[in-house]
Amino acid sequence: MADVSPPPAPKTVPAPRDQHLRDLADCIRFLSMDAVQQAKSGHPGAPMGMADIATVLFKDFMNFDAADPHWIDRDRFILSNGHGSMLLYSLFYLLGYKDMPLEELKRFRQVGSKTPGHPEYRHADGIETTTGPLGQGIADSVGFALAERIMNATFGDSLVNHYTYVFMGDGCLMEGISQEAISLAGHLKLGHLICFWDNNSISIDGATSLSVSDNEIMRFQASGWHTLEIDGHDTDAIREAIKTAQSVKDKPTLIACKTIIGFGFPTKAGTQKAHSDAPGEDEIAGARKILGWDSPPFVIPEELLNAWREIGARGRASRMAWADRVKAAPDGLRQDFERRTRGELPADWKKAIAAARAEFIESGKELATRQASGAVLNHLFDAIPELLGGSADLTPSNNTKTKNQIEVKPGEYNGSYVHYGVREHGMAAAMNGIALHGGLIPYGGTFMCFSDYCRPAIRLAAMMEIRTIFVMTHDSIGLGEDGPTHQPVEHLASLRAIPHLGVYRPGDPVETAECWELILDQPRRAALIALSRQPMPLLRKESGTENKSARGAYVLLEADGERKLTIMATGSELHLAVEAREIMQSQGVPTAVVSMPCRLLFEEQDAAYKKAVMGETHARVAVEAAVEMGWDRYLGFQGRFVGMHEFGASGKIADVYKKFDITTEAVVRAAKETMKEVFG
Repeated sequence: MADVSPPPAPKTVPAPRDQHLRDLADCIRFLSMDAVQQAKSGHPGAPMGMADIATVLFKDFMNFDAADPHWIDRDRFILSNGHGSMLLYSLFYLLGYKDMPLEELKRFRQVGSKTPGHPEYRHADGIETTTGPLGQGIADSVGFALAERIMNATFGDSLVNHYTYVFMGDGCLMEGISQEAISLAGHLKLGHLICFWDNNSISIDGATSLSVSDNEIMRFQASGWHTLEIDGHDTDAIREAIKTAQSVKDKPTLIACKTIIGFGFPTKAGTQKAHSDAPGEDEIAGARKILGWDSPPFVIPEELLNAWREIGARGRASRMAWADRVKAAPDGLRQDFERRTRGELPADWKKAIAAARAEFIESGKELATRQASGAVLNHLFDAIPELLGGSADLTPSNNTKTKNQIEVKPGEYNGSYVHYGVREHGMAAAMNGIALHGGLIPYGGTFMCFSDYCRPAIRLAAMMEIRTIFVMTHDSIGLGEDGPTHQPVEHLASLRAIPHLGVYRPGDPVETAECWELILDQPRRAALIALSRQPMPLLRKESGTENKSARGAYVLLEADGERKLTIMATGSELHLAVEAREIMQSQGVPTAVVSMPCRLLFEEQDAAYKKAVMGETHARVAVEAAVEMGWDRYLGFQGRFVGMHEFGASGKIADVYKKFDITTEAVVRAAKETMKEVFG
């Protein structure tokens, strides 16, 4: 039987190659352990194990300026093993980031602090992305590195030329998303992506050999990466490895760093006990003795703090030289670069929306909303060059590639469309990285049912409030013959439950154009647009540019007479509501149809608007080819729902709708039932 016990905890530490670098690294170690101890929770092991790597990286290689954390051409540093957040927070304080005073380290993991348990985007300058769910950081980093190369191809070396550095742990590499990410990065030959694997052989349960025996080096090599193996505490080896990695232009690099988790702890180093929780006063006292650290908690010797502050200011000259290059760039190039990196859209981009609307109204054709979306994108791409499209191997079905888009290829980054392959989760996370990098607006498509594969990254996009756009087609049982495995039923309710995520389900081509306008007009909101496979009639035929979808829901057709009945619908079922209204009106029941393309936007409206849309009557019907969850707030106890109550079935679209009784006739029956309930 194999020995799966962790290595024995060291009572001493290896002698440093450079005592000054060891002292600088110990600043990170002791701030991290002191903060965790004061909070009585946290993860000291990773910051203590990776402190030497961080010290060499920031001192000798990272191109950044602590005085301007948002400088667009800075190198990016991503902590994929986000539980080691005190490494980041310690660095930010030591380097002199203005919004990370020592007091924030003392408030680690406290409500309202800038130092939450895992790094959160926008909580503090320097945090490039929210990490914590393992594997998300490495997948995000692929997006960062790809965005850098695409922006470089557009604006040149003088304006965009930087690296993306990633720290990641064993857990990140166990997560399935890591394979999607490293495969895509290797395929695209992202040479400006350099990843450091904290190879400490420890997991929460014990030695990693309890659960994994992969050869990670061969795994990365098989995906087209350059690989290096070093002692993660040998500062000379770290330095040489980074130099070598930077010299490799056509491959991303993995630097496998053999480290000791909890480096310096007298009894917990090298064991799972170093991973998380407060180490205890005795353990910290022992670490002070072993590492020769005499300062009390949270105190950094002045000469070491000054040295770190010099590191934080080292990149100022580089930033100023870059600013001069921006000023010297041709006017048109400079203006486009500055606009895009500010996240602003071209001044006249909404003309593209108006053109798409006019095109739909003029043709009057029935269109699937996925086709309408593709038509809108054809107009938008010419107006907004920073749009970066893609699909998880479903381009013809998702209608995500416009007629003028050029494909991004390995080593060729002058394109605007990415073939992500069958890597839905990796695609979603990479798009987050692209959005976070700046200068590009990513959108990517797959089938709605596969939003489950994307969900962790969708959730983080919503949490970070970034403009990542998820295009989900084949959004109901209207997918048809592929059957219940591919027919989303519970997905709309599940996605609408994610806070801050704008979920849009347009009901005709004009609403599709309106939804794209709303999505692009909100830079601080992640969005998902649900689109149909099957065609649907054009319901909005009026001219003009008013965006009726802008408030989330609106009265598509008001009742003829004092309203007695309200029928609500979204997407491909909206026309059923319209047809049912005609029948009810013909039978003397004044009926209104409410279209609700985005529930989140509707919930943000004031009470008066909501009341005006929903009407006074309690006789209400909602129709949607999905589960009822969420509709009850609008239906009340007397309303009726027409939709799905089980998984779907394989068959022709019309037959499937009939099987599950989602028809005009079913809406009429439900309308009569709620009328009887309300009016007797």
